[in-house]
Amino acid sequence: MSTALEPVQAGRPPGRTVSRYAAILTILLMLISGLFFAPAPAAQAATLGVGYGNEDLWLGSFSSHGRQAYCMDLDALPPWGNTHHPELKTTLDSLSETELARLNYVMGRWGESSDPNITAAVQMYVWDVADHSNYVGRGGDAHFVTRVPANVQGTVLANLNAMRDAAAANAVANPSVSMSISMSDQYHGQLTISANPASATGTVTLTSATFTNGSTSAMLGAGTHEIVGVPPESAPDYQITASIKAPAVGYGAGVDLFYTPGEQRILGTASFEPLSAEASSPVIPLDFQPVIETVVDAKFVQAGDVFADKLNVTVTKHSWIKVNGTPVPVLAESTLYGPFDAQPAEANAPPEGAPVLGTESLTLTHPGNYVSPGTLIAPESGFYTWVWRIDKTKQGANAKYLTDSFTDRFGRVAETSVTPFQPEAVSQANGRLVKPGDRVTDTITVSSTNGAWLKHNGEPIPVVFEGTAYQVPGTLPPVRGAEVPAGAVPISTVQVTATGPGEHESPEVVLPDAGFVTWVWQVKKASQPEWVRPYIAADWQDEYGINIESHSVRWPLTITSEVREYNVHQNGRAFDRITVSGFPENHPEFTSDGYWGPDEQEIEHTVYGPFKTDAELTDDLDLSDAPVLTRITTPAKNGVYDIGYTDEDRIQPTEAGFYVIVTRFAGDDRVQPFQSSPADIWERFYVPGAEQPVSVVTQATPVAGIGEEFDDAALVQGSKIPAGAYLVFRSYGPHAPDAEPVCEVPFFTSEKIAVTEAGIYRSGKTSVDRAGHVYWVETLYDAKGKVITEGKCGAPGETTVVTETPPEVPPTPEVPELPGKPSELATTGGGFPWLIAAGGLVALLAAGVTLWFGRRLALHRERGGDSGEEDAGIEELMNQ
Repeated sequence: MSTALEPVQAGRPPGRTVSRYAAILTILLMLISGLFFAPAPAAQAATLGVGYGNEDLWLGSFSSHGRQAYCMDLDALPPWGNTHHPELKTTLDSLSETELARLNYVMGRWGESSDPNITAAVQMYVWDVADHSNYVGRGGDAHFVTRVPANVQGTVLANLNAMRDAAAANAVANPSVSMSISMSDQYHGQLTISANPASATGTVTLTSATFTNGSTSAMLGAGTHEIVGVPPESAPDYQITASIKAPAVGYGAGVDLFYTPGEQRILGTASFEPLSAEASSPVIPLDFQPVIETVVDAKFVQAGDVFADKLNVTVTKHSWIKVNGTPVPVLAESTLYGPFDAQPAEANAPPEGAPVLGTESLTLTHPGNYVSPGTLIAPESGFYTWVWRIDKTKQGANAKYLTDSFTDRFGRVAETSVTPFQPEAVSQANGRLVKPGDRVTDTITVSSTNGAWLKHNGEPIPVVFEGTAYQVPGTLPPVRGAEVPAGAVPISTVQVTATGPGEHESPEVVLPDAGFVTWVWQVKKASQPEWVRPYIAADWQDEYGINIESHSVRWPLTITSEVREYNVHQNGRAFDRITVSGFPENHPEFTSDGYWGPDEQEIEHTVYGPFKTDAELTDDLDLSDAPVLTRITTPAKNGVYDIGYTDEDRIQPTEAGFYVIVTRFAGDDRVQPFQSSPADIWERFYVPGAEQPVSVVTQATPVAGIGEEFDDAALVQGSKIPAGAYLVFRSYGPHAPDAEPVCEVPFFTSEKIAVTEAGIYRSGKTSVDRAGHVYWVETLYDAKGKVITEGKCGAPGETTVVTETPPEVPPTPEVPELPGKPSELATTGGGFPWLIAAGGLVALLAAGVTLWFGRRLALHRERGGDSGEEDAGIEELMNQ
């Protein structure tokens, strides 16, 4: 059988329903009437409660005043009369404190049960204690248990015995509770509860604290319980209090007596007030810990702009303390470190010697957002990082309210601003004096002009520089200016990616035309990789026309000439027509601008001779110690000049031999140097001596384009030309330039050209339909067809280079009429009249041939790897 004493909710016996409803109705009427009159509680008759039996023989509780009560007098009449409102009794008859405490305990624990097996046991326990002698005298437990059905008698006795044991162990005469609070720190403490009996529990309520589960109240018994302080918002100090209310039902030496005059007294559990206690901690002084987290207002700050930092202030301990309603002011100080050329590494403290731009301070009075004062201005490019501090020792009397000092970490990316750098370049053109077709470069020296060249991931940020070579309009040096003039023509644009400050050389640019070329360099943010653009302060462009950033592409001269007579008697006079083209139109008017030198004013024509044989007149003839007949000058400008006609430019040989006129222009900063060859057959004349053997010197068109006509010319020399002699010209090819010359089957053979006297004879025109080398061979025959002299296949001056592209022909100056000869020309030896008559035509043809020769020879030498030698020769002439 179960011995559990916890009440089980069971219904009352059906026979009592009407009585119970009547009692409830009576109570309600009494309560309603009490709202108006508040009289003393009225007496009422008790009724049967929960138990076994009936009005004649009952074992169980009575119901009175809404409670269950139990008879204490075995011999008294049942309480059917007017039972008074219960009254607390701490002394009753001769019952001891212990007996009263045990009665109170049993009725308090089980008296209100709805289980008749329990209420029957309670009644037997009350009789045994309150009217022990009568109870025992009538037979005790064995007698009274017979009032319950036989099948539950064991259960009732078991419940009775359990009640006796529990009352002996737990009933207390003087119940109590007490509490105390001790603190481990400002927020953590212990609540200690003492109780009598130890099993007593009650509702504990905390003020300014919670239990560890966050609740401010809990049902607790004796023991130590952890608590967490929750001070009021902004309080400078606080105090924790605790209170407990423990129900007193069943505890204490006392009972409630239901008195019915002249009838049975009935007892209920004592109506003691609940047990209670309070405790308080000492007053706990508080502090708080403000913390600063910042992010820069702008990641990129231009030089000259203000740095600003946005602060988010929070409190990690307590809340912002107020004293007398006023927030405690907290001084916060910041240091802006920089400039650095790269993002500094994050650390607890700045490195020793870190540069400092300046400091700022703020007074903080609440959590939330702040903005730095904005007194620091970005002076130059670099990375600048903020570090904020709260120094407890600088807070004065308010220091006691701060838990500790605070220092931000150094080098946080969110607290770092970048002042972009300004990459610029200074350039110097490589090749001050160059010629058309040259490949040139520009050397740029790059740097940041507003501070450090910034780095990203440890490497200098790459910057793309764009350089444009402009053809300067006109023929004079460029005028320096901020803008590129409208007439300047871009030749080429190149890029240089500068991976840091220093020198960088541009890619090559071909300069096709004569004139001045100047570089303009710029940095455009739009041309940079997207991630680079924010690090560059602004677009930049250097000035147009800076002298050291310019090339002079010197104009190539074309000077052709032809003597009017080949044979000149001693003391006779020679005459020469010189055609000059290639000078800029305003040459020699330029007088220097301080960087570019002035124009040379004259062209010098030197008559060298006499030479014993024409074999001495070669391209490599050393002119430094060659005999000189005379020197004549003409203006250094385009035109046709006839020399030898006046006393100032007289050409009058006095000795027999061979003579040649060499034209030389020293060159200047606008025009290339020029020197004609001593081997030029058009510039020779001869003063016959006693005997001169017959010889032939040839000079073929040096360069021609595919489909373009070209020819050969032969200078026949000798004091006695055989009668009936004639010339035949043959041409072979075209052959590959790198193949050995072969002259087997000619593709062109000239007519037989009669040779009557010394002079120049032409082959006639021919052309070819493919590129290559064409080799000329001239043969001089006597009247019977016997070879007098014959050229050699591949001889110097006897090769025409045929190219894919025809050469450019400069404009030929207007050719004037030939001047009349001086009267003493009667002393001049006989020439070849047909040549004199064709002088104008020859001059024109010679001009074109010489230009072709110069252009094609340059191309030929470039292909053959001889351009360096040619340049060296020009430099030697310039340095003379």
